[in-house]
Amino acid sequence: MEVRSIYKYARISPKKARDVAREIQGLPVSDAIDTLNFTPKKAAFLIGKTLKSAVANAENNHDLAADTLHVKEANVSDGPSFRRFKPRARGSASAIKKRTSHIYIILTDEMEVEEKPKRESKPKKKKGAPKKEEPIAEEEAPAEVEEEVPAAEEAPEAEAEEVTESTEEAPEEESAEEDKH
Repeated sequence: MEVRSIYKYARISPKKARDVAREIQGLPVSDAIDTLNFTPKKAAFLIGKTLKSAVANAENNHDLAADTLHVKEANVSDGPSFRRFKPRARGSASAIKKRTSHIYIILTDEMEVEEKPKRESKPKKKKGAPKKEEPIAEEEAPAEVEEEVPAAEEAPEAEAEEVTESTEEAPEEESAEEDKH
């Protein structure tokens, strides 16, 4: 059987209270109360009050023993926000939201072990490092070195030809750009 307790309009931000509520989900009531008693946060005090109220509801209204109860859910949702204003520079004002929360706790006496389905992980794709070429045999290495030497000697001549070609092409490109305008 499920027993619930609600604390509405709690004067705490829901974001701050959710951190504490997540800690007690799935715990037996005695462990949850111990955890909340030793947590130094305002949210722990407010959630503790709600949890004790839920235990009292279970014992008095439904004749359940507190030893058998577990926290099935502990949810914190947004309540209405109070809007306040603070004076700022040059006669302006900025809004301040004073947030409230609704704390919901559901206890159950049934031991339900909810196993979360395991995510199937996809095999990670390796960002490919370039494949290494096969090592050059010792016999082939000297032959390639000899071939590279003549190519290096021809390089300065090739560079000189490229320089002359690029200077000749530049005036043609400028005239083509002027025609477009």
